[in-house]
Amino acid sequence: MRIGVDACTWNNRRGFGRFTRELLEAVLAVDKTNEYLFFIDSESAESNEFPSNVKTIIAQTQVSPMEAASASGRRSVKDLWSMSREVLRHKIDLFFFPAVYSYFPIFNRTKIIVTVHDVIADHHPELVFPNSRLKMFWKLKQNTAIRQAHLILTVSEYSKREIIEYFKLPESKVRVVSEAARSVFSVLQPGSEINQTLSRFGLEPDKPFLMYVGGISPHKNLNTLVDTFHLIIQNANFSSVKLVLVGDYKDDPFFSAYPSLKKQIDRLGLSDKVIFTGYIEDLELAHLYNSTSMVVLPSLEEGFGLPAVEAMACGTPVAASHRGSLPEVLGKAGLFFDPTDTENMAETLRQVLSDQALRKEMSQTGLTRAKDFLWNKAAKDMLVIFNELGNN
Repeated sequence: MRIGVDACTWNNRRGFGRFTRELLEAVLAVDKTNEYLFFIDSESAESNEFPSNVKTIIAQTQVSPMEAASASGRRSVKDLWSMSREVLRHKIDLFFFPAVYSYFPIFNRTKIIVTVHDVIADHHPELVFPNSRLKMFWKLKQNTAIRQAHLILTVSEYSKREIIEYFKLPESKVRVVSEAARSVFSVLQPGSEINQTLSRFGLEPDKPFLMYVGGISPHKNLNTLVDTFHLIIQNANFSSVKLVLVGDYKDDPFFSAYPSLKKQIDRLGLSDKVIFTGYIEDLELAHLYNSTSMVVLPSLEEGFGLPAVEAMACGTPVAASHRGSLPEVLGKAGLFFDPTDTENMAETLRQVLSDQALRKEMSQTGLTRAKDFLWNKAAKDMLVIFNELGNN
């Protein structure tokens, strides 16, 4: 079977870019039967990071799909046709979109799988789109993709339920393939490398800090986290705690909460207590996971929440919003709070910070829970779906 893949999200730093890379690399490692063709845009073609055992097809485009999906852009008809035309030139049995962000119409008579990671943009459009025009273009693209798809893929049972309900789809049309942490995310022994990473971000060994990992986007609810942090450090027992926000706030093309966050932090006098790391490589991220008192995920909604699995794989306690997929992913390993209730969030974080025995218990439970999420398993689940749909 010849499987076409939209690989335009391969180099993206957000979660769906990681999903694309990790899932497809795992699939390629176990699938010795099917042939894979990666369709990429001109900008992505400049990267040499694609697997050697796939054929790459380059479409001549003016704007990268991620730039087009940004807070201020959209994909031109010319670029869409360029991608569609390249697919049309090749005989494809099945075509896979790892993210709906970079969807383009397929005119071949082939089976199509489109991945819809979540319905956050549908539930919270005011937190995702800076204006109604961009919301309209998104809805048009998303609805066209869902209509054309023979199967919708998503990443959690929570997202599956929400997609079925929102788009009025039969349950049989939506399937789940979970995500997982890379092997670099593991329990590490303290040492000079970790200390160097801490020093780079103004942190010290054995000095407590809270950590958030993810996009610096409005729906991540970081303004409430900053208010909560400000409340916590008023207590002398927690006055030395810092807050580290890990995520790309400089080059991420999506609608950003960074300007309002920076103003809030300055207004509250927290500039020396709240640290923005920007994008960091996985090894340094693993160093921070292994050093923090806990990871805090305050999102109003998540489709999966990969940082939760990465943190658990490092033995790091996780306190998280009780909304979206996070309770499903964390299970009994996490402690949960109402993301709209500052007092409730603060109470939960104080509980974890002040109880070493609780942190140890959460660490051990999280390590066990993280073993349920494996890219190898995700790859095998994906192959079952490919073969079922491709052979029908």
